[in-house]
Amino acid sequence: MNQFLMDTNNLVTILKQRRVKLGQLIQHPVILWSSSPISRNFFANKYPFRASSHFLYFAGLSLADAAIRIEGGKLELFMDNNSPSQAIWHGAMPQREEIGAMIGADLVYPLAELANKTKAAATIAVQEQITYQQQCKLLNRPLALSDRASGIDLELARAIIKLRSHHDTLALQELRYSAAVSIQAHKAGIQATRHSSTEAEIRGAMERVIIAHNMSCAYNSIVTVHGEVLHNESYHNKLQPGDLILADVGAQTPNGWAADITRTWASGKFSSTQRDIYEIVLAAHDRCIAKMFPDVEYQDIHLLAAEIIAEGLVSLGILKGNPQDLVDIDAHALFFPHGVGHLLGLDVHDMEDLGDLAGYAAGRERSDRFGLGYLRLNRPLESGMLVTIEPGFYQVPAILNHSDFRTKYQDVVDWERLAQFSDVRGIRIEDDVLVTDSGSEVLTADLPTKVEDIEDLLL
Repeated sequence: MNQFLMDTNNLVTILKQRRVKLGQLIQHPVILWSSSPISRNFFANKYPFRASSHFLYFAGLSLADAAIRIEGGKLELFMDNNSPSQAIWHGAMPQREEIGAMIGADLVYPLAELANKTKAAATIAVQEQITYQQQCKLLNRPLALSDRASGIDLELARAIIKLRSHHDTLALQELRYSAAVSIQAHKAGIQATRHSSTEAEIRGAMERVIIAHNMSCAYNSIVTVHGEVLHNESYHNKLQPGDLILADVGAQTPNGWAADITRTWASGKFSSTQRDIYEIVLAAHDRCIAKMFPDVEYQDIHLLAAEIIAEGLVSLGILKGNPQDLVDIDAHALFFPHGVGHLLGLDVHDMEDLGDLAGYAAGRERSDRFGLGYLRLNRPLESGMLVTIEPGFYQVPAILNHSDFRTKYQDVVDWERLAQFSDVRGIRIEDDVLVTDSGSEVLTADLPTKVEDIEDLLL
């Protein structure tokens, strides 16, 4: 059974506080399902199980095939005890009454009893299909996925977003722990570079640290010399002298709280061209974090990163023109196509199963602009939010060789000058930043970002 880092009394106290707050935001009973383990190539060979994050937030433990009902701040737990035959293979497990006591449940029932408790209940659709079908059957209505929810389900989604967007002491303790382990993993990866011959060896050094802490990866690790592939999940390439390695690796605690860190380093020392681009990305990273305060618009943070990158590329002769004008026509997005970050919490892209409901303030919709369409967060910052800041520079062939972009931006890109930076495929620098009453706190600040400090770790 996975345990929280806090003592049981504090765990139960904070879980009950979350449930009470939910009851103050929604008057309907709420049922949240944990989901079921998924089989791989045969029934007994399961993928690692992870409960729905909405269930986890209020239940506190990653229980398979369980559901909770919350009404008026009170929680009822529905789950079956393990059979004697399961104990042969998996060992003895606590009975549901014991589990209920661990999480502060008010009442505990077998799972079948849930069918008698579904009247007028709101829920969130889970992604796992077997449980999703059970939800629809028990509630006797179709459930919309993502931000297509309506009625009481939409009311519930908004209530959960309000709660999960601001992290309490229990969440922050876990988030700090996942950040600390992720920092250790990145340091191990950097230090392993000098005696590694492939991306896979660096990845192994990083994930070994995470596993050794009884944690798992919050997402599929990116450890690559092809940083221009934004979500590169292959690790077969050999390391060559002069390569840049981009590593986007984050741990999650046993109960799902995630970190998300990216660093980029050279296999030896940065070349002059690599360093020039790196310093531009770092300037965007640092200035964006310095501008983070409550009530600041996150889109403005993104546009600040875009302007700093455009300004830097103009200074290097890669882009031509006024930086603000270049951002207005999205020329920066040729090299920085994604958003500057996202919410972080129980999921690495927190609450994105709710679509843009969580990331976008009410009444806002995604832009169709090239430079804004991939922005995952567009709302004012608030104290207690945890977000990532992750500007980057990439030479993505699918963008730079696209005939439409070549035509549109032919007068503002010096393609010959750009060719002199061919050893810079991709650079990203990412940290996890907590918004506070007076500004921000970088939870991942112990991992260096300056070139000299990163090169020192390689020694």
